[in-house]
Formats: sequence, structure tokens, C-alpha cells
Amino acid sequence: MRAIHLAPGEGAAVKNPTGGRVTFKVRGEDTDGALTVFEGTAAAGDGPPLHVHPNADEIWYALEGNFRVKLEDDVEDAPAGTCVFIPRGVWHTWQNIGATEARLLAILAPAGLERFFERFAQLPADASVPEAFRALGAETGMDVGGPPLDQSDPL
Repeated sequence: MRAIHLAPGEGAAVKNPTGGRVTFKVRGEDTDGALTVFEGTAAAGDGPPLHVHPNADEIWYALEGNFRVKLEDDVEDAPAGTCVFIPRGVWHTWQNIGATEARLLAILAPAGLERFFERFAQLPADASVPEAFRALGAETGMDVGGPPLDQSDPL
């Protein structure tokens, strides 16, 4: 384990399945697998499909923009400054409901979700995002159980 200091904009970045970038701030290899931290951007209207992390707890924090978050069956607004704790085993998703790109910070414990984003970033540009999300998620400790929020609970 080692101490880390990253200035704004620093960290390895890869493309995000939700139309932006994921920038790794703290990786599992830095924490002996204890946790991972990343900043993500999401394009307007985008968000992941309904999913669950059976073996990881998640803290999700809205840095910029307007989101909404679904936890199990509850959908709540999540403007900048919103903090959400998602215990392992809780089905969840989120959506950027703003007109511009939005930013979020996610912390997962234990680490491991980095592999999902790294593998997704290696896919060809014409790959099916829903199929890739399901397949890569299953390989990296995430189960997909439904569509994105804009399809399951449209505004």
C-alpha cells in the first residue's frame, strides 16, 4: 500500500461506457486490493444499465451536473453534491439528466472494477455497449439485471 497525491486532471484515463471518460485516482494495486477510486464523466442522457456489485460496496458522489439515481425500486434526483452509499447486493443505476456532460466520483471496496473499464476501453468502436456491459461485467464481478434508467423509468 502506498500514499497517493494526484492533482486535478491526473490519473490514467479510459473511455467510459456512458459516453465519457473514467480517470483512475486510486487503483486496487495501490491499496493492496482494499478499494478503487475513479472520476467518471457521462454524456447528457447517459447512464449504465441496472446492475449490482455482489461483492463490493460503493460510494457514488455527484461532482458536477444533474443526475438521478435508482436504488432497487426508488428513483431520486441527485444534483451536484449528492452522496449515495450503495451496499453490496443493492441493484442500482444512474442517469445524467442534464443537457451537458456531468462528473461523478465513485469509490468501490474492495477494488476490482478497474478491470471492467480497462477491458471495455479495448473494444472496437462498433461493439454493442449493452452486450459488452453484460459480458464484461460478469467477468469482473458485476451483474447486469435491466436496462438503463432512461428506458426503465423515462422522465
